Amino acid sequence: MPNRRFADGEVVMGRWPGSVLYYEVQVTNYDDVTHLYTVKYKDGTELALKESDIKSQSSFKHRKSQSSSSSPSRRSTSRSRSRSPGRPAKGRRRSSSQSREHKDDKKKIIQETNLALLKPSENNTRRYNGEPDSTERNDTSSKILEQKLKPDLEIERVLDQYSLRPRKEEKKKEEIYSEKKVFETIKTTEKVSSKTKELEFGGRFGTFMLIFFLPATVFYLLLMCEQDDPSLMNFPPPMPALESLWEARVFGVFLLWFFLQALFYLLPIGKVVEGLPLSNGTKLQYRINGFYAFVLTAAIIGILLYFQFELHYLYEHFLQFAVSAAVFSMGLSIYLYIRSLKAPEEDLAPGGNSGYFVYDFFTGHELNPRIGSFDLKYFCELRPGLIGWVVINLVMLLAEMKIHNQSMPSLSMILVNSFQLLYVVDALWNEEAVLTTMDITHDGFGFMLAFGDLVWVPFVYSLQAFYLVGHPTAISWPVAAAIIILNGIGYYIFRSANSQKNSFRRNPADPKLAYLKFIPTATGKGLLVTGWWGFVRHPNYLGDIIMALAWSLPCGFNHILPYFYVIYFICLLVHREARDEHHCKKKYGLAWESLIMHG
Repeated sequence: MPNRRFADGEVVMGRWPGSVLYYEVQVTNYDDVTHLYTVKYKDGTELALKESDIKSQSSFKHRKSQSSSSSPSRRSTSRSRSRSPGRPAKGRRRSSSQSREHKDDKKKIIQETNLALLKPSENNTRRYNGEPDSTERNDTSSKILEQKLKPDLEIERVLDQYSLRPRKEEKKKEEIYSEKKVFETIKTTEKVSSKTKELEFGGRFGTFMLIFFLPATVFYLLLMCEQDDPSLMNFPPPMPALESLWEARVFGVFLLWFFLQALFYLLPIGKVVEGLPLSNGTKLQYRINGFYAFVLTAAIIGILLYFQFELHYLYEHFLQFAVSAAVFSMGLSIYLYIRSLKAPEEDLAPGGNSGYFVYDFFTGHELNPRIGSFDLKYFCELRPGLIGWVVINLVMLLAEMKIHNQSMPSLSMILVNSFQLLYVVDALWNEEAVLTTMDITHDGFGFMLAFGDLVWVPFVYSLQAFYLVGHPTAISWPVAAAIIILNGIGYYIFRSANSQKNSFRRNPADPKLAYLKFIPTATGKGLLVTGWWGFVRHPNYLGDIIMALAWSLPCGFNHILPYFYVIYFICLLVHREARDEHHCKKKYGLAWESLIMHG
């Protein structure tokens, strides 16, 4: 059985059926029985081609067409037109030879023009994803083709006038105009926007249910923590009066917190870095100052405590703050979807452009919504919710001391606060790494991320601290030491794995990484097969799970409620692992399959 020449995911040049033109395509599959390659054109068309109809990009080199003044065919044709009609036999023979030469030249011009149009710009590297080129480039390309064909069409008119065209030239003429028609068809189809075909989260029905299920889960967990016996057998918990869930003052405090973090984000401190290339080749700029925002927030909290400001208010109205955050996230999601309807096609998220309202509303229709230079998704990813998580934990620590008349917080509360503080500080210190995550590069900003960043993270991730206020748990120092070691192991795996991956992405030739082995892929990047990424397929997820367990153990084993975060985290990581698996297989093709088989 012959070996295949081109790998899945490789970008090559494929011949358009019925023509001699080659266009940029991406190999998606290979049939071992028929020996046919399934390729995907830039307009989304998928065809099966023979290996003989596929060539590597390196075999195509752009050649400059000769000027009309120096073209041998142009000069010979000119002499043919000036020859006297009184010498028909000789003139006809010369016209036939010159016409064939002239036709070959025109065919060459069309091929060179189309190859030039398909060649990526040196100043604007585009990632292959099936999206259309800009209208400006297409219009310019049409003008170039028209200018190159105009002199030849004039020659065609003269040849027809003197009846100097052999019959077989008529067939070649049809081929030329057929090729021009193919070019115009490609140009038109490239303008058709690519839609999201693979729906996640259960599709339209699943996302519709999640819009209601996620807020209900948050409120259920908080109501259970307030019960004297937060057992699952006590379902459902007593429901408070609806009017008690809303207070304008609480909503005002939440808005103050949100806009205070937005002010810190806009401060001209911290370095400015570029994100990954977008579909049109451009790179957005991001200001990395999350750690500075955390320091400023800590200073403000310290000032409030110095002047004996009552932070216990947050604990007393904790459920109302959660409702305020949920209402704000819903309003923000509606705004994001409405503004995305006017966004250009190239600004839409690859995973949130299905055309279904509920699905796009949930997953996010626009990839990077911005108000000027203010990036809404990037801001919400690390600022109000993540820093708010630490503030809530601190408030729970103070509430425990006040309610139980303690001069010092319990050892369990100290461990929970310390572990989760380390996690947040690490995320803010390594803020630049978030620019390569799927949340930023693939997912749009809709209800899923808005609710997750502003409600789920601060109010669910702080569940252990909230639980300990009403259900204090005493642990011994040996047990605490064992839990500290467990968290240290998880953090070491998490941080070293991520650092190894990020260093390899920035500079694979770094001498410090010489011990790492990798598998080359069709994209030009490598897949690590040694180090942490050779030991476990997703070592950073393993570190996350170990740390989540260490955060829950200080709460004891009386109830499963504090371990909800561990269960949720395992489910979340399984889902993310499945998404990563799908995207990596689609992106890296055979290299990823080889990694799975030998990893």
